[in-house]
Amino acid sequence: MSEGSTTRRDPWSELGDLPERVNMARFLVERAHEAPMAPAIRVASGVGDALTFTDTTYAELEVHSGTLAAALTFEGLGPGDRVSVFVRPGVELIAITFALLRMGAVPVLIDPGMGPKNVLACVERMRPKAFIGIPLAHVLRRLRKKAFRTVELDVVARGRGAGLVAGLTGAKTTGDLLVEYAGKNRPLRDSRRDEEAAILFTSGSTGPPKGVTYTHGMFEAQVRALQATYDMRPGEVDVACLPVFALFSPALGMTCVFPELDPSKPASCDPARIADAIRASGATTTFGSPAIWRRVVPHCLETGKDLAGLRRVLIAGAPVPSDLLADLRGLLGPDGDVHTPYGATESLPVSTLSGAELLEDEGGELRRRSESGSGTCVGRPVAGIELDLIRITDEPIERWSEDLLVPDGELGEVVVRGPVVTAEYKFEPGHTAAAKIPVPADATHHEGEVRHRIGDLARRDTAGRIWFHGRKSHRLETAAGIVMPVPVENVFNTHPSVARSALVGVGERGAEAQVLVVCPEPDAWPTGRAAGTDLAGALFEHVADEPSCAGVERILFRRELPVDVRHNAKIHRGELKDWATEQGAPEGFPR
Repeated sequence: MSEGSTTRRDPWSELGDLPERVNMARFLVERAHEAPMAPAIRVASGVGDALTFTDTTYAELEVHSGTLAAALTFEGLGPGDRVSVFVRPGVELIAITFALLRMGAVPVLIDPGMGPKNVLACVERMRPKAFIGIPLAHVLRRLRKKAFRTVELDVVARGRGAGLVAGLTGAKTTGDLLVEYAGKNRPLRDSRRDEEAAILFTSGSTGPPKGVTYTHGMFEAQVRALQATYDMRPGEVDVACLPVFALFSPALGMTCVFPELDPSKPASCDPARIADAIRASGATTTFGSPAIWRRVVPHCLETGKDLAGLRRVLIAGAPVPSDLLADLRGLLGPDGDVHTPYGATESLPVSTLSGAELLEDEGGELRRRSESGSGTCVGRPVAGIELDLIRITDEPIERWSEDLLVPDGELGEVVVRGPVVTAEYKFEPGHTAAAKIPVPADATHHEGEVRHRIGDLARRDTAGRIWFHGRKSHRLETAAGIVMPVPVENVFNTHPSVARSALVGVGERGAEAQVLVVCPEPDAWPTGRAAGTDLAGALFEHVADEPSCAGVERILFRRELPVDVRHNAKIHRGELKDWATEQGAPEGFPR
């Protein structure tokens, strides 16, 4: 049995005493008092010598947020009321979110990039009392009234066309509210630790999007976990390449820089604008998807410009190739490093691994293991997390028991407990039952505590590191047993002609054939059947000595792999499995 399973940690004590009364918005109030003229938010525009920033100080952001909280209170919004927020990343998003937290209302944050059908279904399920959105979102609201039928208060976020939309709908703009209620301020609500603070939706990349209930205590614990794990300090500068993480910047006392970036299309970002914003702002930290760094790193290498001012780069959303980590780490200064935090919307952070450990520990042994079929190392659990691996099952688990645990080295499902772990999906009792394991209250467990099933499969090594093998729902059930995609893909991805790959199962469950879909590098695309045969042969030869790849029967080539909206990195394997099945054997290249 693993050390983490037999020697129980108290994840709550590792983050210090969490107060009974706490409000996430207090961090903004405190920072505005400590450093009122420090920049809270900087919005970048332009590139190169034409790059400029529009700045908002902590004092200005606090007044903006406090006035909005007062205005929304006078307009009839109260504690516990859910508010759908559809606002682009920037000052408005931060001010509105903290205003709602401040007054005890519950912001509901949904990725608009998940598509109109999913967005409308999520809104309708949440039954919001208020709707705050950009002008285009208000047009959708009018066209799809059924999903918004519970809305009693409409507010148009400032932006192009806001006045026109407000005039046509009778709604007020946030600008109107700031003028009308100027000089008023909503005191910080004395919220309970277990009180609902926000609802954040999963991306829907591995199932239907679900609303995750966050409490004020969870937010407090996450801030402490980030500080303890990455030593983030007030006064630092964060370039927000993952918009949802930007909400933590004010809580951590950092300046949040918004680069020019379409959050729904990170893989299409202009790398020069990201790199220039990092250098010109004096950024010390940044958090983004692997899709962003696949563009920024080559740009920096081609232009000969480094990112030496960064102390830390956080990359999450999908497994990160070792060569990308090595190249990015080479662009940083001697004190900088790259980190790959692991977690989920329902529990973040869970574990972390630094580039230094992956690339240098034990003479590079971890990297060799990652590239030879051991999976992707995601490090050790962070402070505030107890992580276990349990037997694989698709059925709900009604009660936690130590009998569920698997030994070190055995493949198991990841489950976690701790103050950053959510207890439910809002209005989703079926999904909650499937993902949460109730824990009987005793001397070491809190009343109502759950363990969350992340839905990933992994192994734990003898040093306590976790090795990610893929989503449980993506496992292949072959005649030889369960096969996980990530270890196989990691090996094939080391071939210089492979940009990405994805292993899917084709055929009847229990007798699935292993089919690898390869996205070649642009200059390696095989033109014609003969070239495809040659490239497939080279790939099979490349992995000939790796037992984990021995079961791959066929290779298909595809110019792009379908990916999620939030990170542009998680592969939509269900869609890819259907596509591979449709191709049939004649289109593939056999071993």
